[in-house]
Amino acid sequence: MTQYHLAIDFGASGGRHILGSIKDGKLVLEEVHRFSHVPQKHHIPQEQRESLIWDDEEMFRQIIEGLVKCNKLGKIPCSIGIDTWGVDYALADSKGELIKPVFSYRDTRTLPFMEKANSIIPYEKFYSITGIAAQPFNTVYQLMADKAEGRLERAEFMFQLPEYFSARLTGNMTSKEYNEYTMASTTGLLDAKNKLWSEEIFNKLGLPLKLFKPVKEPPYDLGELSPEIQKIVGFNSRVVMIASHDTASAVSVTDKDTLYISSGTWSLLGVNGDPVLTKQAMEAGYTNEGASNGRIRFLKNIMGLWVIQSVKRELQDKYSFAELETMARETEKKAGLDWTIDLNLTRFFSPASMIDEIIDEYRVQGKKVPENPGELAFCVYSSLAQCYKNAILDLEKITGRTYPSISIIGGGSKDNYLNTLASLYTGKPVFAGPSEATSTGNLLLQLKQAGNPAVKDGFVKLVKNSFDIKEIGKT
Repeated sequence: MTQYHLAIDFGASGGRHILGSIKDGKLVLEEVHRFSHVPQKHHIPQEQRESLIWDDEEMFRQIIEGLVKCNKLGKIPCSIGIDTWGVDYALADSKGELIKPVFSYRDTRTLPFMEKANSIIPYEKFYSITGIAAQPFNTVYQLMADKAEGRLERAEFMFQLPEYFSARLTGNMTSKEYNEYTMASTTGLLDAKNKLWSEEIFNKLGLPLKLFKPVKEPPYDLGELSPEIQKIVGFNSRVVMIASHDTASAVSVTDKDTLYISSGTWSLLGVNGDPVLTKQAMEAGYTNEGASNGRIRFLKNIMGLWVIQSVKRELQDKYSFAELETMARETEKKAGLDWTIDLNLTRFFSPASMIDEIIDEYRVQGKKVPENPGELAFCVYSSLAQCYKNAILDLEKITGRTYPSISIIGGGSKDNYLNTLASLYTGKPVFAGPSEATSTGNLLLQLKQAGNPAVKDGFVKLVKNSFDIKEIGKT
């Protein structure tokens, strides 16, 4: 009888339910549910501003809908694991009731608190403890904003999003025992070397350590579905805490010491190893986050497909991604390759108009302004490839190593044009796939928790046996 596990993978623009099973020595994936979601605008009267929040109820409704579909298919998962992007969280009171709203990391409320935190703990000192690059969306700055707004006064629990949705599935909203390691590592509150909450940072910033639990490495069991959820979905299952940061799950599919780009809404470029807490790493914008094997993902956040997704929306979805890519290729033939800007600038993080910001940055740089969709698309794709090149040059200087190739995983691994430009700009061959790297890593950790013999020799052997990895560029 086939045994199924279910990966529920939330990206920052959509989610999917992927069933996994072992057949003939291969991991077989089956998508059973897919949905879109984006941050919602929310007016806060007392602050006279618009915030960006997550519709947590709709997200949970989609989780349930996907579980119901599994039942209708007659494919009941014996375990369920949830992963999301990092840094965002939900606060709950002593009764386990949510303190609304659940803010999106793209909300700008955190900006004043970066400067305030740096005035209390100099950034170089902060980095030497946490290894986390300064980004306005970091959990530490979000919590400082919550404190200033009074939202922490009745908070008893801090659930990062996979923990929150898992707790709702099990019904254990007031019995949280641990904070999952990979997600905890994204907060800017964890000591990167010791894998413990940094009491120094909590104390100096006046943040309540009581909201946090001991840090535990995945995978581990959280319990079964609550009776209420069982009644709705029609079956029972175990809920497993996997490497709940999506990139941590994704890079579980790569070899040790592989240079990877987890390509999606963001492009996360890095290697797995030990913490690198040097001034050189800090100045290059590299960050240290947890990996599924307890090691560190030493990586850089690069603005990813979010940029072209935003351009496509602003063009009223008149063109498909394939059409934009075709027009970009035509532009490349006419324009050549030297037509790039730095897409990591703050102005591209959450602009009112991505197209306006792109055009203005070209004006600032004194370069030819893109005048049509094809030129806009080429600007984005070539600029991303240039960002990859610059980040790799920094990485190789910091680590003192030269990496012979790039492994591009995640949804962006299907973007053949961007992958080709990545190889062209960096001078390195690219190995593209698997595209569902995050769900695959999620499932691999569930298999490990279940003691499945398919992963007794590690994850990479099974991955290479299960998926077609495409080589692009140099041989």
